Amino acid sequence: MKKVWMRAALLFLAGSLPLQTPVVAEVIDRVVAIVGHDAIFKSDIDNRVLMARMQYPEMANDQGLSRSILEGLIDQKIILAKAQLDSVSVDKGAIDASVNDRFKQLSSQFASKADMESRFGKSSAGIRESIRQEFRNQQLIETLRRKKATGISVTYAETMAFYTSHRDQISEIPESVSVSQIVKYAGVSDESKAQSLTNIKKIQKELKAGADFGELAKQYSEDPGSSKLGGDLGVASKGAYIPSFENAAFALKEGEISGIVETRYGFHLIQLLSKEGNTIHLRHILVVFDRSTDDFSQMISSLGAIRSDVLSGKATFAESAKRYSDDPASAVLGGTLLIGGSNNPLFVPSSLRKDLQQIIASLKKPGDISEPKKIEPPQQGEPFGIILQLNQRVPAHRLDPEKDYAALEEMALEDKSRALFNDWVTMLRKEVFVRLLDI
Repeated sequence: MKKVWMRAALLFLAGSLPLQTPVVAEVIDRVVAIVGHDAIFKSDIDNRVLMARMQYPEMANDQGLSRSILEGLIDQKIILAKAQLDSVSVDKGAIDASVNDRFKQLSSQFASKADMESRFGKSSAGIRESIRQEFRNQQLIETLRRKKATGISVTYAETMAFYTSHRDQISEIPESVSVSQIVKYAGVSDESKAQSLTNIKKIQKELKAGADFGELAKQYSEDPGSSKLGGDLGVASKGAYIPSFENAAFALKEGEISGIVETRYGFHLIQLLSKEGNTIHLRHILVVFDRSTDDFSQMISSLGAIRSDVLSGKATFAESAKRYSDDPASAVLGGTLLIGGSNNPLFVPSSLRKDLQQIIASLKKPGDISEPKKIEPPQQGEPFGIILQLNQRVPAHRLDPEKDYAALEEMALEDKSRALFNDWVTMLRKEVFVRLLDI
């Protein structure tokens, strides 16, 4: 298990943005490996070695760390090439949230924006884009790994064999919880909608006059992730977008441009570039709503009324989540929050944001419901209101292979899928030209 984990950790570090000033070499940067048509430079390895030693102190005296990270970077390049060939899509919203969190964390380590830009040798926009590429690569790799793991299962014998082999490493199970949520977004003022509608109609008029969609997206779209790409959202599977956007997109013919589509983010113009089965390739132009005048008090009042109805027995939390929650993924499950694509409703609270951890910590017994709270996502995220209900809390304890069999089975399955994925990557390396030079 340690070998599999170490390879996964080094693969992650292969895509990491260094959080410190790169070492100034006394010699000109040089190529240390060639993968297909791509070169890997010594500076790439040096920066990641420093990052690894900062994040994992136990690696400080590892003399083979540079070579291990080089191998991880080679694997990453091969996997990303395969992900592109397989048209693997990413969750843009999740990437944006991760980028905002990382950029905020990074900015806090410097006295000023100028200091940060000086240390990295690039603009804030350049730093943010490097972080975005890092998270995109990580998600592409993880998505492809999960895709390869489809259909893999473990037997009771395999699960218990995993437990026997790794008993010392997994003896302690941290506290876990199961919670349900109801999420509400603030309403947008009529004035804000009217202004955004006027702006998108002007763009629509230019399109009808023959203007290029991509150029207009670069000029006008307020989606920071796709505007500089001419609005290109890449290839995505059905279910990746919110219903109003997705329904409009799937109704289009290839090359066709939609009418004005409203979502909670703003107004969109969508062009379908290609469609094959349940996958589509889109680009869009977004004009966002001005949310400086959002009515957050009404949002909190609405959640308060929902909470009161549940506590008084007029409705259950699950019924209310299905009826009122603005988060479609959890609403269909009666508000049950699932983390990281798992089907297990139990998760470790530390996997959530700090403010959500604090809310969960305040819930003492199953059935307790939190007071409505406004959540402020980092950077450009959209604020929302939330109430949480505690369904179950399992204290930290020593692992019991019978009582904790579901968690143990999930660990065994994860270990097996990672091992098979690593075997697959090893096979891929035989199909790609790789030349290693002296580090």
